[in-house]
Amino acid sequence: MSGPVSVSGAVVELADVSVTFSSGVGRARREVRAMSAVSFAVAPGETLGLVGESGSGKTTTGAVVLGLQRPDSGVVRFEGEPLNRSLRSRAGRMQAVLQHPRWALDPRSTVVESVLEPLLVHERRGPRVEARALAMLEDVGLPAAFGDRRPHQLSGGQLQRVSIARALVTHPAFIVFDEAVSALDVSVQAQILNLIHDLQREHSFAALFISHDLAAVRYISHRVAVMRAGEIVELAPTEVFYELPSHPYSRQLFQELSP
Repeated sequence: MSGPVSVSGAVVELADVSVTFSSGVGRARREVRAMSAVSFAVAPGETLGLVGESGSGKTTTGAVVLGLQRPDSGVVRFEGEPLNRSLRSRAGRMQAVLQHPRWALDPRSTVVESVLEPLLVHERRGPRVEARALAMLEDVGLPAAFGDRRPHQLSGGQLQRVSIARALVTHPAFIVFDEAVSALDVSVQAQILNLIHDLQREHSFAALFISHDLAAVRYISHRVAVMRAGEIVELAPTEVFYELPSHPYSRQLFQELSP
């Protein structure tokens, strides 16, 4: 996939970010470095793919970027400003689409209620707001009639479309996709990847696409970052990375994760 690789005017920037978790007590206490001096930036309309084995620090990185995990050191900037400033004023400007949409959607709520919920942080519910939610459903390929359904009435692919609609309804500048297609059938994965691609082209949001699926990352990403034991060991344009990965660990990943 070709597209922007410049980080000029980046939406999100990480500069030497480190995160350490502690576990155990007394002599059994130990520290695990989940992120170690991680630096990258993501430009408007760009998707950065983040790959690595389980436990490499990918999900922690996503949490840091979203402001859900405070780093021990380093700086996280969103739209040029430190992320820890005025988080509430940026509500809706950063969103996430997770692996299991059933966990993110209230089973008691209708689909349209789930989609419009992020809008209610700053707006009152009414016909205009509901119309925006229904229009967003149609943008992700679901008829407005689906708005009256509840999560248990939808397939996995349909639920993920609802999650994407919910993320996009506030017109965010940045979205984290954390294993967003890994729980879906292969044919449905392709549909969702095409949807994300088309929506990004339409809305120009920046994205961090976290996955262990190298084929999905190759299709959706403009650049690829490889994470190992909390460190970014390689960062390259997608075409360059898949032509000839430069780091030994990247080449090992190709052998272990490629179908």
